[in-house]
Amino acid sequence: MNLSAELQACLKEFTADGAIEIRENGGRVAPFAGLSWEVRGVSEKPLLHLWSENYNLTRRVLAITDHSDQRLALAVERFGRSKPDRLEFIRLEFERSIRDLSRDAFCELLGHLLAERFPDESVESLTASPDLEHSISGSYVRALLRRGSSHVAVLAVPDSESADIVEGSITFALLWLDRARNSNRRGNIAALRLILPQGAARHVAHRAAALRPDLSIELYERDPVRETLDRIDPRRAGNQDTWLVPRRESQALLDLSRACLDPILARSPHAVTVHPMAQSREVFLRFRGLAFARWDEGRVFFGCPDPREELNGASLPALINLLQHLENHRHPLATETRHALFRAQPERWLEALVREDVTRVDAALDPRFVYSQVFAHAGGEHGILDLLTVTRSGRLAILELKASEHIHLPLQAAGYWLHISRHLEQCNFGRYGYFPGIELQAASPLVYLVAPALRFHPSTDTLLRYLSPEIESTRVGLTESWRRGLRVVMRQ
Repeated sequence: MNLSAELQACLKEFTADGAIEIRENGGRVAPFAGLSWEVRGVSEKPLLHLWSENYNLTRRVLAITDHSDQRLALAVERFGRSKPDRLEFIRLEFERSIRDLSRDAFCELLGHLLAERFPDESVESLTASPDLEHSISGSYVRALLRRGSSHVAVLAVPDSESADIVEGSITFALLWLDRARNSNRRGNIAALRLILPQGAARHVAHRAAALRPDLSIELYERDPVRETLDRIDPRRAGNQDTWLVPRRESQALLDLSRACLDPILARSPHAVTVHPMAQSREVFLRFRGLAFARWDEGRVFFGCPDPREELNGASLPALINLLQHLENHRHPLATETRHALFRAQPERWLEALVREDVTRVDAALDPRFVYSQVFAHAGGEHGILDLLTVTRSGRLAILELKASEHIHLPLQAAGYWLHISRHLEQCNFGRYGYFPGIELQAASPLVYLVAPALRFHPSTDTLLRYLSPEIESTRVGLTESWRRGLRVVMRQ
């Protein structure tokens, strides 16, 4: 049995029943429930695709390294990495760790840890209850410690939470800090302390580097074996390498796929766009942002929501029918606005409109250069799309797009700004083929947060106040009818 067929069989058997979660390199990624999966491509290094409405992961599988009742472990390849990663499917009934504690139990445990680790501080409050009025999630445990006449705000993440909850912890920690500072009953808040599961500080430390320099932040990881809190240096933990996708690789994919995809493009030239994916060696066609066809090693597949049916002479009428169906239901003037095709992937539709004319966001932007997914990793995991462009004077500009409320938008933008700034300092954009003929300014990139004006999360202004003053951000609010054309009604 070849690897592709063996992987299909193992996944079907392992995911047939029971609670399962996915981990990558030991870190929890997502629960398997609600995810769809597909194995495709060559038998030697098949492509594994996992997706849901808010989650997307694609990896090349090199080998099945473990298949037992407890776990299915895969050696996987990620673009830009020299060593294989480890992707695991874990059956939770075999877990016998602190992960199984309820939040209330973790809350009690945290109280003991805080008292032991910080004997000179007293626990003034400790809760796992959500604070919906101030947009603070119940996925975290919050505490206030008194230290003399000042306080320390604490936010902790239980081990049982997903990687997304860990990454989002800094957003809610800032909201908790702001809530504590604005309380009339308390004095000075001297520091913000985040307590994370072991090995989870990396992403949080990276985003912490984009916060105001006068903000005192302490990071700790909890060792579940020794039951201790170990302090982490954010400067060392936050160093995250990213790889730019060379433009020549994207262009090579476009050249290889052109003969197969041009006839499809010709049928709807104003609605269909081409998107090379260097990490998976595929090229996708999107109809106003919605993927409906893909090219893979000389073969074309089509279908919604996932392109699986191979295109040939016999299936061509089905593709033509699909395009007509998309034109009817994914049209800005469609009357059936609750149709699934109209509502699907709104951020991708918004991206298509912005790429079509980025000057609608700001007339100072150069419409010749608008890049998406410049880094070699799967995009869209957080439901926010990143675009990179440049002003006419040569200053880089980041566009973060969201069609609905998203509490993590400011911190997501800050993390992306850090990556882009680092590559700008290293002069990598010209080296990798971006912005040909443009002399880029050394000034830090601009940030535009783009969303319908009424769909910015209420906490956005609060979070923006805690970002570094080096991050020049502008909120760009669109009309609710943005699908009919981009029109800016707010700029702050």
